Amino acid sequence: MLPSLAALLVVTLGQPDRPKLTDAKVRTSDHVFKKTPEGELTLHGFFPADWKETDKRPVVVFFFGGGWRNGAYTQFVPQAEYFASRGLVALSADYRIESKHKTTPDVAVEDAKSAIRWVRANAGKLGVDPGKVVAAGGSAGGHLAAATALVEGFDAKDDPKGSCRPDALVLFNPFLDGTGRTIKGVGGANVAEAISPTRFLAKGAPPAVLFYGTKDDMLGQGRDYAARCGKLGVRAEVYTAADQPHGFFNRAPWLHVTARQADAFLASLGYLSGPPALKPPADAPELKKDGAKP
Repeated sequence: MLPSLAALLVVTLGQPDRPKLTDAKVRTSDHVFKKTPEGELTLHGFFPADWKETDKRPVVVFFFGGGWRNGAYTQFVPQAEYFASRGLVALSADYRIESKHKTTPDVAVEDAKSAIRWVRANAGKLGVDPGKVVAAGGSAGGHLAAATALVEGFDAKDDPKGSCRPDALVLFNPFLDGTGRTIKGVGGANVAEAISPTRFLAKGAPPAVLFYGTKDDMLGQGRDYAARCGKLGVRAEVYTAADQPHGFFNRAPWLHVTARQADAFLASLGYLSGPPALKPPADAPELKKDGAKP
């Protein structure tokens, strides 16, 4: 049986098998948010040390990358722990993937939407504000985060009632537009365009921050997304890492640098207060804001 929120454990951050972003302590608890024919899906939770069920904290839900084929929630444990130490509730989500569940990307979109709806439906138990939900993720997980905000359809019939649309997006080199591509979904149908967030952009889309390496082929998708947002009056900021490939944010020092900039973005929305707690090495490279003058 999974532990209840009342039985949260206090753990030390920065275990030796994964990167370390802080020495603070947070509480952890896992919560099944969906039962599927392929198995249960869990939100792996990280809570501030002084968390209470009566809190109304902002919450961030992370989705791992892996091309909808591979990966695990552990990819975003360092960031989840860090943001919990900063006062947010952070959740790293499971979703169905090809290698483990023999499923297709459109099923992953459904699961991501289910996760956001579950969080809102259980806001009282999680101690979170249902009006301050952040969806975040990297690569395919960044795609899923954006899809919860924008893509139409792919809704599970047994989901809790309520919106799956997050209030802000933090996207690490996300896939955003499959126009002209082939991505097979349930039944073999091509769902590339149907699951492309950029195609569904409209006024009122959530504010977003996006991170890409300049050697990432997906950078053009991010720039196009931000350009379209600009025309709609939607806030979307792109930050680039010079000479870095896809997935750069998983490695030091970029792990620290991108998390720090994500912190600043969330602080600008009023979701965090004070300066970021992260202090990258003095010689750490800097991100460049796309479109900023040298």
